[in-house]
Amino acid sequence: MIDLDLTLEGGVIFGFLGPNGAGKTTAIKMMAGILQPTSGDVDVGGIRMSAEPSRAKRLIGYMPQDVFIYDKLTVREFLRFTCELYGGDFRREQARAVELLDAFELTGKAGALCGSLSGGQKQKLMLASLLMHRPKVLLLDEPTNGLDPKSAKLVKDLLRKLAAQGMAVLMSTHIMEVAERMCDRIGIIHQGKLVAQGTLGELRAQAARGDGVGGEASLEDIFLELTGGDNITQLISLLE
Repeated sequence: MIDLDLTLEGGVIFGFLGPNGAGKTTAIKMMAGILQPTSGDVDVGGIRMSAEPSRAKRLIGYMPQDVFIYDKLTVREFLRFTCELYGGDFRREQARAVELLDAFELTGKAGALCGSLSGGQKQKLMLASLLMHRPKVLLLDEPTNGLDPKSAKLVKDLLRKLAAQGMAVLMSTHIMEVAERMCDRIGIIHQGKLVAQGTLGELRAQAARGDGVGGEASLEDIFLELTGGDNITQLISLLE
């Protein structure tokens, strides 16, 4: 069961953290309109997902944790497919396609079959395809997973640029350093509930009020404090 009350703001990168099985992916799929909540609703720019799903989804770019790309399409054909899927006119957006391929270092692969790309290149192509229809919200499930350090930095720099342009970005990650360095606000989900959210400073204050970690705690310390760090400490002690 997911019990979530969350607002994403334009210009903000929101880090979504939680242990395996906490409900991150399920929650993101609900926000993207892939799963229907049993109660409540998703509002995207004033459009309710339950009432006008097509209009709401046109404002969203969603990337799942397990990227799926049609291997028999070329890279350029895949960008055209995703553009037209959201109602765009690829003939008018070809300059944008060229721009995105250049930004993701895929220009030389425009005519290559998607099936010939490496895992990291497919990840970058998926991100490029999300931006073809100029979404207002990006929902990214582990966007840097599987990327080499250079590609991961490219993605992180791009997300920061998009946020600076007013886009709302939600990204889940299991890498605390990524969340701590990239995200303006962070939400921690545990057993389907949002147990904390705020800036790193606000999370430190909340954890300190619980007589746990100190005021200068790292995000990892806060995460363990709020999601069962004592259990992990006990497990480690048993292995010593």
